[in-house]
Amino acid sequence: MSPPRRPSVPRAACLAACLLVLALPVASARASDTVTVSVDNAKVIRLPERTATVIVGNPIIADVSLQRNGIVVLTGKSFGSTNLIALDAAGTMLAESAISVRAGNPSVITVQRGLERESYSCTPACQPAVQLGDAQRYFSEVSGQAGQRNSLATAGGTAPTR
Repeated sequence: MSPPRRPSVPRAACLAACLLVLALPVASARASDTVTVSVDNAKVIRLPERTATVIVGNPIIADVSLQRNGIVVLTGKSFGSTNLIALDAAGTMLAESAISVRAGNPSVITVQRGLERESYSCTPACQPAVQLGDAQRYFSEVSGQAGQRNSLATAGGTAPTR
């Protein structure tokens, strides 16, 4: 009695499977080059120490502040994705990363009133908290109140004179 025959697998299928397995670590390594930050939040990231210049592809989405020894403070400004490029003093590219800016805190709830949207931060009591995409009237009113409050705070608690 002879041993049972194995089903034959075409060499092309084996080669394709091997290439797929070899490609997986490369894809995950590239995905790890994406830095994710929330809107209105900052994240400290490390670039090569020789970094002299940092460029953000779309400064409406994110902003950076270069510190010493390749330390960068990345701040999410608006939803979306862009890139970050690090250059040395001679202009040679040292690093490039993708930046993904996502929605902020899950404690923010959204109230939809027809086409009008309002956002509230509920930590634990709900208070107005403007977010990108809120109705213009609501956004202006809440932002105006926050600006007046900040003016009072920086004026030492006295109402500014007109």
